Amino acid sequence: MNFQVRGRSTMTEKLGFIGLGNMGLPMSVNLLKAGYKVYGFDTNSQAVGQFKKEGGVGLPTAKEVAEQSDIIMTSLPTPQVVEQVYKAEQGIMHHAKKGSLLIDFSTVNPELNDSLHKEAQSLGLRYLGAPVSGGVIGAIHATLTIMVGGEEENYQAGSGIFRIVGKNIFHLGTSPSVGTRIKLLNNLMIGFYTEAVAETIVLGEKMGIHADTLYEVLSNSYGQSRIYERNYLEYMKNDNYQPGFSTNLLLKDLKLAQDMAEEAGVPLRIGEKLVDLYRDISQQGYGEHDMSATYLSLKEQCKIEQI
Repeated sequence: MNFQVRGRSTMTEKLGFIGLGNMGLPMSVNLLKAGYKVYGFDTNSQAVGQFKKEGGVGLPTAKEVAEQSDIIMTSLPTPQVVEQVYKAEQGIMHHAKKGSLLIDFSTVNPELNDSLHKEAQSLGLRYLGAPVSGGVIGAIHATLTIMVGGEEENYQAGSGIFRIVGKNIFHLGTSPSVGTRIKLLNNLMIGFYTEAVAETIVLGEKMGIHADTLYEVLSNSYGQSRIYERNYLEYMKNDNYQPGFSTNLLLKDLKLAQDMAEEAGVPLRIGEKLVDLYRDISQQGYGEHDMSATYLSLKEQCKIEQI
């Protein structure tokens, strides 16, 4: 069910945000603009500096953020980093105040959500798995879709926060990993669509059809998709491949989706090939580019001119 309810968070609560990257920084800035006091940490000193310019309180360690905050949020790149930040001796779990609410916006493996939830409960903490979709643009404009899993009481405690950083808020049930499972299914489809857009445009160009013409027609046909719109209008058409969502992050999520499918006993007849495909694209040198650079990798292979 889609809940758009009034949150129970109050401006007097101190917030912590660990991971001030492409997603975490604009999310934390939106919380600052809403009037919250926000403590932040990132291993990138430039990100912390930008956070401080926006009015945030930068701290030197995740431990200190946890000690100062009532609600602690994380937006981190990999499951390995998430596990370290939460479970290490100097991490969140061992230094958060009793009763603190932990919200992980990262995309991880579902088993990690379940493990963090169980450990949080044993330490008198509350935990929500809340992966997001919408990319950097969605984080900046607070239009993210947020897929929340966890107890209703904890969801209500965080719902005010969710309504500040996102637009479409889904409380999907009490399982802390249910949102992650849906997010991985979402990104599996993104993997399909991104390659389909690249193949379609390159093939069209090879036959002499300009990419603008192709988009004008297909965007008004059943070939239309939000990924086509995003990849073409925001990135390819502008020859801009600064990462809103990098190829490497998509590859990471496709591997997690593949693991999830293996656990469920479902063969991913195309999905398994996508993992190999995006690994090759990354090795071509496009790993840190936006995922729309899938188009560039195929153009390079076909030896045709840029649009």
